[in-house]
Amino acid sequence: MDPITHLMTGACLARTGLNRKAAYATLAMTLAAEAPDIDKLWGIRGPIAGFQHHRGITHTFVGVPFEGLVLVGAVWLFHRWRVRRAKTRPTPAPAQDPATDQRIPRPLTIAPVRWGLLYGFAMLGLLSHILLDWTNNYGVRPFFPFNPRWYAGSIVFIFEPVLFAALLIGLTAPALFGLIAGEVGAHAPRFRGRGWAIFALTCMVALWGGRELEHSTAMQLASTGDYGAPMQNWDAGTQSAPPEILRVFLSPYPVNPFRWHAVIETRDFYQFATVDALRGTVSTSPEQDILYKPPTTVATLVAKRSWLGEVYLDWSSWPVVTDVGRVRHFPEQPFIPSVSTPPGTTAVTFRDLRFMYDTAFLSGRRNPPLSGTAYLNQDRRVFCMFMTGRPQGPHCGSDPE
Repeated sequence: MDPITHLMTGACLARTGLNRKAAYATLAMTLAAEAPDIDKLWGIRGPIAGFQHHRGITHTFVGVPFEGLVLVGAVWLFHRWRVRRAKTRPTPAPAQDPATDQRIPRPLTIAPVRWGLLYGFAMLGLLSHILLDWTNNYGVRPFFPFNPRWYAGSIVFIFEPVLFAALLIGLTAPALFGLIAGEVGAHAPRFRGRGWAIFALTCMVALWGGRELEHSTAMQLASTGDYGAPMQNWDAGTQSAPPEILRVFLSPYPVNPFRWHAVIETRDFYQFATVDALRGTVSTSPEQDILYKPPTTVATLVAKRSWLGEVYLDWSSWPVVTDVGRVRHFPEQPFIPSVSTPPGTTAVTFRDLRFMYDTAFLSGRRNPPLSGTAYLNQDRRVFCMFMTGRPQGPHCGSDPE
């Protein structure tokens, strides 16, 4: 999921009442809900390094306890800084207790400081990140390194506007109604927003449940569809039998819970389709929605053994590796002029069928995200690799051989 959705989820979890149990619960859980994405720092070493480690050890059940310790340790340091700062600043006037008419000192935190409980809350925030990432089609490996398998629920788009709006309302509505209450002179509660936070999280669970039901319906429609054989496989005057469906994958569209992008694999080709679970229809275009399986060549075999190839095939459950032949230029990049390739350069592309569809946030047909390219010289050696349009390491401008 997108970072803002993760952060708002952690804040809503804390506001369900956990912030009343331990000081700094909202701070710790909000940070914990996004903390696993710290693995994006691997991108400093290059796009392939970042891709290799994204949703890696920080997104696993093994890594969660250690991340929780680091987070609570950081909050503890923040608390110690506040304590030292409070000692050096003038003491504020104590509050008046209306029941006893006595002055009581103002506490540094409203809720009690409970580090053990705060650690448990941080763990909950970290686990929420893994759960949210599981709901989209990229997937997570929560049992790594013991089990390298990727798991993907594929029920929610990576940015879901409906979920985003529910969480935003759950967090901002208490402040809005607090302003209204202040105008009429109502007493402001010390902790507010619990009901709205529960409402937002309930909407999240309801959205997941509804999406899962529609996913099952769409899967049944896509798995039983009659897609027909490609036109060039038909004999004149006869119709060949429909191709055997080997497997099916569904990717969600944002907002609309009934619309799904389907990828259907047969022996010779991949079929793209749009499934409408509400109307019970499967729409395809014979001219545009069929992708024949590319042949295996010497270049594709070499590219698969490269760093890019090994990382990509370890992650992708629907890869398409294509030998596109001789190329004259490397991909254009922002602020970098086009660079010619050495003579005899061959390109091999890596694409994932799960992301090859168009939405309001994605141009997957024209420019599939999470795609890579390996460049081979005349001796069939990989000398340059690109991931998402960026070169790994120094700019690919010459053949080191």
